Amino acid sequence: MATKQGMCKNCGSLVMFDDRDELCECVFCNCVFPSAEAAKILENPDGYEFKNEKFEKNTEVGAKHYYSSPVLPDMVEKAVQREKTSKTQTAEVKLKPNEFEISPNDVKAPKKLVIGMAVGSVLVIGIILAIAFPLYFSRKGLHDSISADINSIYQATDTVSYDSFAFKQANVYGLSCQYVKLGLSDEIDGEQAKVLYQNYAKLRADKRGFESDDVEMYIYTPSTVYFASKNGVTTDVQEAVKILEPTETTK
Repeated sequence: MATKQGMCKNCGSLVMFDDRDELCECVFCNCVFPSAEAAKILENPDGYEFKNEKFEKNTEVGAKHYYSSPVLPDMVEKAVQREKTSKTQTAEVKLKPNEFEISPNDVKAPKKLVIGMAVGSVLVIGIILAIAFPLYFSRKGLHDSISADINSIYQATDTVSYDSFAFKQANVYGLSCQYVKLGLSDEIDGEQAKVLYQNYAKLRADKRGFESDDVEMYIYTPSTVYFASKNGVTTDVQEAVKILEPTETTK
């Protein structure tokens, strides 16, 4: 069982009926007529003439009534026209702003607060620069001074002597130049590595004006890597780096 739709042949209203009913009744004009005719009129209402006659309500026992809504042939066309008119009017008429709506322009910080924030930002930047610049120039001056005399750490002592290396490299870094990496073209032993560490620690202390035990040194030789610190000297902490000597090229 299914409910079907049709159109009243008398007034043009929408009619609902059971697909098993041969007759249907319009609840607006009380017209009773074949269900098949109602369905056929709904398919093409433009070519049908609605007479709008008056009919008495069917009061017979067992009579079936279905709810319906009025549908005139030109209803769809009128609805489309109303929609077009509404859109045109909406585009032409400017909506009045909501007087209770708050925009970003309405929320403004007091002038004194803005000035105070600007001055505070400048002061913070000034303090940072006042601390950073002296540290930078102090570190740079210490680094340059140590680098200028770095070869002094290779001086011989009573127990240790150094042969003349084909070349040697030094890289000093850290905020207080506490780290140093040495690259040597020849092999050295653990005692020589210890002396190099002590000599650099003394050089750094002379340049800074006071001693500290935070120095760490890596010494790279062709086959061994030494790590020297206040705790002593260890070897083979990582794979040794092969040092390639400069070669001559011919054009």
